[in-house]
Amino acid sequence: MYLTTVKELGTALLTKGTAFALTQTATQTNNSSVNDVLDSAQEVTASTADEVNRFVQYFNDNIPNLIAFGLKVIFAIVFYLIGSKVISVIRKVVGKSMERSNADVGVRQFVDSMLKFGLYALLIFMIATKFGVESSSVAAIIASAGVAIGMALQGSLSNFAGGILILLLRPFAVGDYIIVNSEGIEGTVKVIQIFYTKMTTIDNKTIVVPNSILTSNSLTNVTARPERQLDLKVGISYESDLKKAKEIVENLLLKDEDVIQDEEIKVFISELADSSVVIGLRAWVKTEAYWTTRWRILEEIKMSFDEEGIDIPYNQLTVHMANH
Repeated sequence: MYLTTVKELGTALLTKGTAFALTQTATQTNNSSVNDVLDSAQEVTASTADEVNRFVQYFNDNIPNLIAFGLKVIFAIVFYLIGSKVISVIRKVVGKSMERSNADVGVRQFVDSMLKFGLYALLIFMIATKFGVESSSVAAIIASAGVAIGMALQGSLSNFAGGILILLLRPFAVGDYIIVNSEGIEGTVKVIQIFYTKMTTIDNKTIVVPNSILTSNSLTNVTARPERQLDLKVGISYESDLKKAKEIVENLLLKDEDVIQDEEIKVFISELADSSVVIGLRAWVKTEAYWTTRWRILEEIKMSFDEEGIDIPYNQLTVHMANH
């Protein structure tokens, strides 16, 4: 019995000793982990502080340079704004002087585009030199860029040359109605620019045509002259009174307010066709009134022929049946 008690006591003491040892070990381990975390935090804090200190030191060392750069930027912005105003004034002065000299609208538009491009290029060149860029370097860059751009934009250069030819040869002007025969393009010229010409169609659509197309194709300038000849043909049947029909057409032309009475008016037999006698008429009208006059006279001829019993034939097939 005594021995059993001693054994139990020894076992209890051994258990307590083991638990104490484990507790000490865990405490040491936790303390070690906390110390590692604290050391890492201190290292990160020290590294960040060093970076901030280096940045502050760099900033302090370069404050004069940064101030000088900021002043250059402000100066460039102010210089650009002032230069833009000056360019605007120069463009207005040149435009008014050309307007007083009765220069063509297309020439004024083209010169204004060229002047704007050249003055802004000069302004940017001056700003670049103020930033410390050598003028010779800028000129070399511009020359190199010009060669590269010229090779890449051969079509644009041909359009530019086309614009020059349009202004020199003047095959048309702003306000003219032109037809590009091979391209099927037609409309009223609104703006002649460096590379393109803008035209407006009858239904108010805008067509942008490269200048090279206008100079390399045949054109029909419909409104080049202030007067335009009205040329119409009307067919009547062989049974109708020919002299009466001609008289009706001639009277309509003589009474029309848009027909120029000082010019020659002709009413004649144009053709003896298979199923009709074709009456032709020619008269001169103002170019701007051409279409309205054409439509009105055609309508008046039809109504007058109907009132006088003159037939206007149309294509028809007559079949004769033979009796056997």
